[in-house]
Amino acid sequence: MAILKVIEVLAESDKSWEEAAQEAIREASETLENIRSVYIKEFKATVVNNKIVKYRIIAKISFEIRQ
Repeated sequence: MAILKVIEVLAESDKSWEEAAQEAIREASETLENIRSVYIKEFKATVVNNKIVKYRIIAKISFEIRQ
């Protein structure tokens, strides 16, 4: 039986929410192994001069803990 742990992270991108999610996984994978899933909890954007300039997400990442 696998045991999973869930952490909450924030990530951002200049291009898209999808890229922000990928950035969250990329950064998390530098210190975590066995990442199983990502759940996007919240989407936010920063607007300047009527244009979105930053795409931000709050995500929950689950990973397996080795026994």
